[in-house]
Amino acid sequence: MASIFFKPKPVRSIAPDWYEKMLAGVAAVLLVIVIIALAKGHADWAQVPRGVWLHLATIMVALMLTPYMLLRPRGTPIHRLLGKVWVVAMTATAAISLFVRYSNPGHFSFIHILSVFVLIMAPRVWLTARSHNLAGHRGTVRGLVTGALIVAGYFTLLETRLLGHWLFG
Repeated sequence: MASIFFKPKPVRSIAPDWYEKMLAGVAAVLLVIVIIALAKGHADWAQVPRGVWLHLATIMVALMLTPYMLLRPRGTPIHRLLGKVWVVAMTATAAISLFVRYSNPGHFSFIHILSVFVLIMAPRVWLTARSHNLAGHRGTVRGLVTGALIVAGYFTLLETRLLGHWLFG
């Protein structure tokens, strides 16, 4: 009788949807753009502070893992392991960015708001996965990839930023 009144919600597939496929593609393209910018800026490498290099290294780890994590089967041991690496890379990138003020010496910029967002939300990625809250996990990952990788990545390509200067300058 209860089934007449309470229909169970259909289980949403954990397979990647169109949005996650798009995010994976944009992350891959962004990684290629970063590599091109780095190659074009090789003459200036000696002047770049160590913190900027560490920031670039950690974000490149996250960018490399993002397409794999979004497109491959989920819930597998490799997904769980690489997910932990991704969360650490994102958290490290955000924490390091708070000390990187290369384009605005001594001051924070708009992008630093996203760093605080990542520091708050990255633990949620792990906690929602651990508690098997798949909808919460998926939403948090999508939000982080959209905001902290794609949106922040776009702003780093402006000509006033280091990567943008190397890419377009």
